[in-house]
Amino acid sequence: MELIFAQYQSIIVFLHVISAVVWVGGMIAIRFSAHYALAQLEGPQRLARTAHMLNNLFKIVVPFVLLLLLTALIMALAMDLHQSELKVLTFAKEGIWSVMALNLGMMILRRNKAQRFIDAGDFANAKSMLGPIGTLMVPINITLGVVAIFLGVLLRF
Repeated sequence: MELIFAQYQSIIVFLHVISAVVWVGGMIAIRFSAHYALAQLEGPQRLARTAHMLNNLFKIVVPFVLLLLLTALIMALAMDLHQSELKVLTFAKEGIWSVMALNLGMMILRRNKAQRFIDAGDFANAKSMLGPIGTLMVPINITLGVVAIFLGVLLRF
């Protein structure tokens, strides 16, 4: 692992950073741009567009989340971060990304369930599935993601 990281350090770090940027940046764009644009729509149309938009976001970010995990593992192992003086920061960052990934998984499940409700014409239940994604789950992941990115900067010094 050390040899791989030594040979491809710039590429691995770049892929790690761009993955975090796409994931966190995608959520920021959805929450602070698309969310308000969708608020202009009414009822079933709003729910359908929201579910569609979230599906597109998840299709984009899931591969980057996996790439983020892979590059994090490579760096942690290659630099022996779990045994270094930076182990507390490393464990904190790993914990944050883990909570974010679990939260993302829950968002995907809620979106998929909402889509089934939309397809069945059950808009009240669709709304109850989608509502917490934009008001709670995405903001939590944005906050955690920004903290994790900051911890990543600290780990580079």
